[in-house]
Amino acid sequence: MSLADRLSTLFKGREEFDLTEGGIARPLFYLSLPIIVTNLLQTAYNLIDTFWLGQYSTDALAAISFAFPLVFLLISVGMGLSVAGSVLVAQHIGADEESEAEYAASQTVALSLLGATLIGVVGFGFVRELLGLLGASQAVLPLATDYMRVISLGMPFMFGFFVFIALMRGYGDTITPMLVMFGSVLLNVVIDPFLIFGWGPFPELGIQGAAIATVFSRGLALVVGLAIMFRGARGVEIRLRQMRPDLSYARKLVEIGIPASVEGMGRALSINLLLVIVAFFPDTVVAAYGVGTRVFSVIFLPAVAVARGVETMTGQNVGAGKPDRAADAANFAARVMFVALGALGVVAWLGARPIIAVFTTDPEVVDIGATFLRYVAPSFGFIGVMRAYNGSFRGTGKTLTAAAIVLVIYAGVRLPIAYGLSTATAIGYEGIWIAFAVSNAVGAALAYGWYRRGTWRDADVRDADADPGPEGIGDELEVGETSTDD
Repeated sequence: MSLADRLSTLFKGREEFDLTEGGIARPLFYLSLPIIVTNLLQTAYNLIDTFWLGQYSTDALAAISFAFPLVFLLISVGMGLSVAGSVLVAQHIGADEESEAEYAASQTVALSLLGATLIGVVGFGFVRELLGLLGASQAVLPLATDYMRVISLGMPFMFGFFVFIALMRGYGDTITPMLVMFGSVLLNVVIDPFLIFGWGPFPELGIQGAAIATVFSRGLALVVGLAIMFRGARGVEIRLRQMRPDLSYARKLVEIGIPASVEGMGRALSINLLLVIVAFFPDTVVAAYGVGTRVFSVIFLPAVAVARGVETMTGQNVGAGKPDRAADAANFAARVMFVALGALGVVAWLGARPIIAVFTTDPEVVDIGATFLRYVAPSFGFIGVMRAYNGSFRGTGKTLTAAAIVLVIYAGVRLPIAYGLSTATAIGYEGIWIAFAVSNAVGAALAYGWYRRGTWRDADVRDADADPGPEGIGDELEVGETSTDD
């Protein structure tokens, strides 16, 4: 069997399995594996910037330690719309309502791009003040500001691509976004060092060059993603005439999406507020924190991917009227992720120093970052449990539940412990690392306990009896019919 044949057996398209029938493990695996690769490629953007800027200067490395969480915050403000669109598409597909799924996708794209543009404009005007509030030093603040202003202007491109990924995932196609992401990352890998260091005919732009490379590659990926969705050959089709903002449908997306945004913002704000605490310490601690969180973003990829897979399986099975199958998927995912991430925690604990040393040559940063990993690694399995159940909550439309869990963990557990131990005791900055471990364990217990209550079972947010759009636009096509004349 050739390598291509072996890969094709691992990455299967939606037409090769049914998320609402048969066993749980196989479809969840085939759905999640491309998401893992996609998220790994997504993380590669940050890791590539971290690597090259770490070679450029320690100040640049510290600057992106402030910039990355702020990027996450800006994206999280609008990310709820993509989650809402994905959930609605999944539930309509599970109920064999393809025309309604198309209308949901079209509205999500239009409203998300409008929202991202507004967020980018606001972000551009206030990034310096926000970074200052986070505690960026005078040496780091101008660098982080240069990076964030470029990212803010490119927010529609960056966020639009996330919407493409979410909508395709709701349909059940996780392979196409993976392939588009691969091309985008490859482009970023090639142009990043040219713009940072000024290789060849390019000027030396430093940290601003890294931001330009990211926005350009994401923008090209969005163009490809929109072309795919307008053609409709690889999943839900979007239609230009259905993209005129519909205020009544926008309210539905916002009702589902706001809690999802709050969940993402809760995570982002936690990282940013932790930076305020981290900033009490030298820039070497800030840099180590930035490298450590980038390493986490790689290690947690399986949990994030499986949670997204559970979200889609839950949505489609709820739409198909099979809540027990949705529950089986969440419980199976939680068990598998606890074991898998626990094993990765052992690897991270044993290899902490060489892992951190990949991203920086500063010995002090390596020492601090390795300590960070060793404190947090034993709690990795708990993150898998929390992510799996939160994915199921989102798939049923219970985005408020998922958001509440995240807010309790971060605002009620992680931040108070981090601040108290690091500032009021002799433990110092290591108190922040302890807070990570404790909050991860509490989060798993809270998500599992809430899920056991079973209050999500009757959830269905698709409103199947309602018209899919103004003047019955969604009824213009028979289910399964496609058109490319738009």
